[in-house]
Amino acid sequence: MKDVKLLCVCGSGAVSSSMVAMKLKDALREHGYNATTVETSPNSVAGMVESTHFDLIACVSPVPGDFSVPKIDAVGMLTGLGEDQVIEDCLKALGS
Repeated sequence: MKDVKLLCVCGSGAVSSSMVAMKLKDALREHGYNATTVETSPNSVAGMVESTHFDLIACVSPVPGDFSVPKIDAVGMLTGLGEDQVIEDCLKALGS
């Protein structure tokens, strides 16, 4: 298992990001990744990325700015529509 750290972002940094984090952990585990997640709001992303290394940012709310970390639109994990595409995008960003 390869360890990765994900920053999951939703409007409040709580409910939706936690749901996405849980689903991504499970999905990535099936592909050989041990994911650690941190949940936050869009306003906190810049500070989080500056203070901690993340391998991926999974967003269900718009996150303005460009970071040195791949940013994935993870709305599909929340809605259930397009989950496979979100997982594929994450795997691609993680180098699988």
